[in-house]
Amino acid sequence: MSTESSEYMTKRDEWRSVSTATGPGDRAAAEDAVRSAYRQAGLAEPESVVWARSPLEAVRILRDAGSGSDTGVCVREALRNAPLAAERERVHTELGPRGFSEHWSATGADLWELTGTIIDRIRAGVIDAVARNRQEQTMIRLLLLDAVLGQHDAAWLSAFGSGPGAPLHALARVAREAGWWWPFEKVAVISERPTELHRDEAGRLDSGAGPALAYADGFELFAWRGMPVPAEFLDSLPTLTAERIRTEENAELRRVMLEYYGYDRYLDECGARPIHRDETGVLWRIELDGDEDVVMVEVINSTPEPDGTSRTYWLRVPPDTRTARAGVAWTFGLSAEEYEPVAQT
Repeated sequence: MSTESSEYMTKRDEWRSVSTATGPGDRAAAEDAVRSAYRQAGLAEPESVVWARSPLEAVRILRDAGSGSDTGVCVREALRNAPLAAERERVHTELGPRGFSEHWSATGADLWELTGTIIDRIRAGVIDAVARNRQEQTMIRLLLLDAVLGQHDAAWLSAFGSGPGAPLHALARVAREAGWWWPFEKVAVISERPTELHRDEAGRLDSGAGPALAYADGFELFAWRGMPVPAEFLDSLPTLTAERIRTEENAELRRVMLEYYGYDRYLDECGARPIHRDETGVLWRIELDGDEDVVMVEVINSTPEPDGTSRTYWLRVPPDTRTARAGVAWTFGLSAEEYEPVAQT
C-alpha cells in the first residue's frame, strides 16, 4: 500500500468516526469554530450562538423566530457552499476527471452513501413532527436546506483539504464537535449530536429494541434494516404470531415481520409445504381457509451482502403457479419458457 493510499484510508476512517459520533461535543470549541467559519467567509460574526438538542428543536427555534428581522438572512452559501465548490473545482482541475473520480472513491464515496440515507431520514422525520399542512411542509423543508450538516458533511470533508489554513478548516472543526447547524447573519443555531445511533452491518439505520437514532430532546427515528417503521410496530414484534403476519396488509411491514419471526418458523407454523424445486429456487404453498393460497418462491440472491452472506428472498407469486421457475419468471413478466437467467460465475 502506498503512503498516499494509506493517508486516504486513515483520513476516511477518521471522518467515518466523526460521522457516527454520539453524545455531547465540546461546545466552546464548536462555537469558536462557528465564529471562525464566519470570519473565514468574510462575514461578521453572529451576534449570538444558540444550542438545540436536535435538528427538530433547531427548526422549531428558527420557525418561532419568525421573520428574518430576528435572524438575518441565511449565509450558508457564502460560508459552506462556495468554499466547498471551490475546493471541488481545485481538486478536479489538479487530478482531471478520471483522477477526481478515483480520489472520490478512495475518500468520500462510501461514506456519502451511509450518511446520505441518514440525512434524508432526519429531514423526513423533522417534517413529519412539525408540519401540519403542505404550506408548513414547504417552509420546514426550506429551513432544513439552510442547514450545514456538521458531522454529516464528513464525506466531503474527507475528500478535500480541511487542515489549518484550508478553506474548509473551520467547517471541519465544527463537524468534529456538533451535528447540524444553521448560519444566519445575526444568529447561529447549533444542534447537538445524537445520543444513540444503531446500524446494521450494511450501515443502515437498524434496531429492533428501540430507536435507531435518538436525540436528547426525545426526537427519535425507528428503523429495521434501513426501512422506517412506527415505534409501536417495533413494540409489537416480540408478541408476533403467524396469524398476525398473515393478516398484515402492508407488504413492507409484513416483510419486516417475516424477517423478525423467521421464514422457516412461519412456514412451519402455517403448515406450508414445498411443492416444487429446481435450479431457480423452491416453491412453497400455504393453504388458507376462506382465502386463496399463498404461494411463494424462495430464492437466493446472487449478489452477496456487505458481510459476504447471501440473502434469501421470498417472492409472492400467483396461486396457480406450479414450478419455481415459472414463479421467478412471473416476477420479471415472462413465461417459464422465456426466462433465461444470466449465468453466475
